[in-house]
Amino acid sequence: MPSKPVQPAALKKNDLIAMIGPSGYLDPGKITDCLQTLQQWGYQVMVDPETVGVYRGNYFAGSDLERTEAMQRALDNPDVKAILCARGGYGMSRIIDQLDFKKFKKHPKWIIGFSDITLLHLHLNRRVKISSLHAPMAAAFMKSEDTSYLLYLQKALKGSLSQYKFSPQPDNNTGHVTGELIGGNLCLLAHSVGSPSEPDVKGKILFIEDVGEHFYTIDRFLWQLKRAGWMDKIAALLVGDFSTTKDTTQPFGKSMEQIIKDVIPQGLPVAFHIPVGHQPANITLKCGVQYDLNIGKKSVILKEK
Repeated sequence: MPSKPVQPAALKKNDLIAMIGPSGYLDPGKITDCLQTLQQWGYQVMVDPETVGVYRGNYFAGSDLERTEAMQRALDNPDVKAILCARGGYGMSRIIDQLDFKKFKKHPKWIIGFSDITLLHLHLNRRVKISSLHAPMAAAFMKSEDTSYLLYLQKALKGSLSQYKFSPQPDNNTGHVTGELIGGNLCLLAHSVGSPSEPDVKGKILFIEDVGEHFYTIDRFLWQLKRAGWMDKIAALLVGDFSTTKDTTQPFGKSMEQIIKDVIPQGLPVAFHIPVGHQPANITLKCGVQYDLNIGKKSVILKEK
């Protein structure tokens, strides 16, 4: 039997969190509220000076080498108890194969992020066997945003077991399963197929979300997962937020629910409109952790075991 991912220890007061920019550039004005909030939670924060808030004249938070070295320093530093990725965007796939997780495996720590960080979550699950947090990043802490969902991240860092209750949706398929939770950004999930980071999804609860895609590209990503065998292996599917989804001049002709129903086996438990994705309503999910999922007619309950 494959080994289960190890869950990092809960953080204690005055523990050190490292903020790293492993992917896209983030404006320095978007980290101030994040720093203040994490300090109010009782943590120390170390901002990487090479990859956070330094504009290089292009899309990335630094060169591939700079971003690799920044992440490596945080992975290897035993004083760092959690790593908060400042932003997603794009760039993780350019550095993931250069990272060395030997010291990290001896001293596991929570890695926090979503969007482009999905690829890192998948790699940790498949290759490193360490759980991680699919959760809001620095910009979500800004006081101009709805910061209420940050409470779930705070609880996760403290070691609380997560439990969520969602409203039922007319297109849900009911069912009750227990399995390891895995997932994230749909584009990155499809991008992982055939790579060393592609997860073993057999018997797992898969969650998906995306932003700014056309209906036909969402359909393409889902069919890529189906052709790779994912849909016949997973135990259940949670469908998160698909923000600012676009249609073509000639309409695609199907809703998100119809697109998804086309690719999943009949009777597979599925729940729509889970608050996870590129909106303020973005709960914290522990990737690589066992959850109990009950999709009923009156409610959907997702509970960490």
